[in-house]
Amino acid sequence: MAKSIKLLVYPVKDIGNAKTFYSKFLGVEPYVEGPYYVGYRVGDLEVGLDPNSKVGPISYTDVVDIKASLKEMTNVGVEIVQDIKDVANGLLIAQVKDTNGNVVGLRQQS
Repeated sequence: MAKSIKLLVYPVKDIGNAKTFYSKFLGVEPYVEGPYYVGYRVGDLEVGLDPNSKVGPISYTDVVDIKASLKEMTNVGVEIVQDIKDVANGLLIAQVKDTNGNVVGLRQQS
C-alpha cells in the first residue's frame, strides 16, 4: 500500500504571528496549540508550526513500525537527522535526510 503525506511542519520564528497567519491562510483554528507546537487539521492533512525547527518545511508519512521504517531508510543510505523521539503521549517521530539533503519525517501514532 502506498504511503501518503499526513503531516507538513513549517519552522516559524514567532509562533504567535505564525498562528495568526496560518489560521487565516488555512481558514481553520488550531486543534492543538502550545509554546512548542501549533497544529491544524485540513482534510486528511495536519499542518504544524514548530518554533524549534531549524529546517523545513518537513513532510511526514505515517508508519506502523517506526523502528523498521527507519532501518529501511538507513539501508538505502540516508542520514538520520533525528532519531526516534516520543513527542507526546506515545507519538513517535524521526527525521532523515533524503539523497538530495531534504529532511523528511516518519511518524508512528500510538
